Amino acid sequence: MSLRRLALLLAGLFALTGCQLDVVADVVVNPDGTGTVTVTAEADAALVSEVPTITDDLVLDDIAAAGWTIEGPTATPDGGLLLVLSHPFEGKDEATNLLRSLGPPFNDPTIGRGQDGDSATNIARANLGLPDGFASFADDDLVSAAGGVPFAARIEESGADPASSFSAVLNVTLPGELVDAETNAEVLDDGTLRWTVPVDGSILEASARSEQEPSAGGQWARPVATVALIALIAWVGFMTLFIVYVAVARWRRSRRYRRRALPEQEATHPGW
Repeated sequence: MSLRRLALLLAGLFALTGCQLDVVADVVVNPDGTGTVTVTAEADAALVSEVPTITDDLVLDDIAAAGWTIEGPTATPDGGLLLVLSHPFEGKDEATNLLRSLGPPFNDPTIGRGQDGDSATNIARANLGLPDGFASFADDDLVSAAGGVPFAARIEESGADPASSFSAVLNVTLPGELVDAETNAEVLDDGTLRWTVPVDGSILEASARSEQEPSAGGQWARPVATVALIALIAWVGFMTLFIVYVAVARWRRSRRYRRRALPEQEATHPGW
């Protein structure tokens, strides 16, 4: 079962039983561009009451095979269920692919990173929302296989809609300083960027950008490296001069020795 189909199954169940599903996607980008995507889905106690076999009904083998770490479903203190999925990433391309695997309401997500020397620019973008209601969760393959959107008739009959049974939040943590003019998120006290996903059929164009300068370590390391380079050049220059000095001194000493030795040789061997 893919993440997208899991979302459709859960949303369908919640809509049909009058339950509430809350989803939070957390993206943390580290200073080196690696990071983690974590998805937390929480259902209220009404679902457990209406569908007591839900824990056994969730088949997550495909999600685990895709490299996601799965925690749960576990019971919450109020009798609901909590499911946590997490996956590390090594760079912007993998981060973007992981987010795209989530599907709606996290549409067209992009995690970008540009490097300019020691500085980096980080961006996060997505179109957040469910423009087709619960039908947004269904991909073309699923619609084709099922002959339509699963649960569509029953959801329409119940009168349920995302606004009454679904909520979603996207949290992103970017390294560096935010560029306010290009960031439309709510900024939490710890620097986390938060977008609340609209569930009324509209789309929120989430956007954020940060400028990441060299770390404090890098700022002092560069002058130290420069000093070390200058010292190395000076040492090489000194050693070169020293070698030349020794060579010249030996040549002069050898020359004086030959001058002193020549008269003695002539006296010992006249006619040389």
